[in-house]
Amino acid sequence: MIRRATAADAGRLTELVRGSGAYRGGYAAMVEDYEVTADYIAAHDVFVAERDGGGDGGGPGGGALLGFYALILGPPAELDLMFVADEAQGLGVGRRLAAHMKDRARAAGLSGVRVVSHPPSEGFYRSVGAERTGTVPAKGPVTWERPELVFALG
Repeated sequence: MIRRATAADAGRLTELVRGSGAYRGGYAAMVEDYEVTADYIAAHDVFVAERDGGGDGGGPGGGALLGFYALILGPPAELDLMFVADEAQGLGVGRRLAAHMKDRARAAGLSGVRVVSHPPSEGFYRSVGAERTGTVPAKGPVTWERPELVFALG
């Protein structure tokens, strides 16, 4: 199930970001202090994927948190965050979130959505329809170049 995030989800989303296996080792510094706040959720299109489960996950929807995304409608429009729980990797959660995000972006009248990808995630984004447009140089706490991609929604 995919539903709109609420302020009550902020803590669980922050834990998912900080605990992501994709950000271990040299990438850990990028997320170690990251926080998804209630204000961030209120300001952007943030959606969570949960397993239907009658209260087993402790969240507002009652199910275990599988992943989430945050779409900034812009301008410019950008997929700011997309995370899938480590234990839900390979189950199609990311594909469902990407499809949902593209539907939301189209409904908002967008013709495209930019993504600055975590380098190991580029292949995933390309597999769900994003095309590489360039590279974003290292800046601040991010000491590596990142792929820049676009989902064309025409």
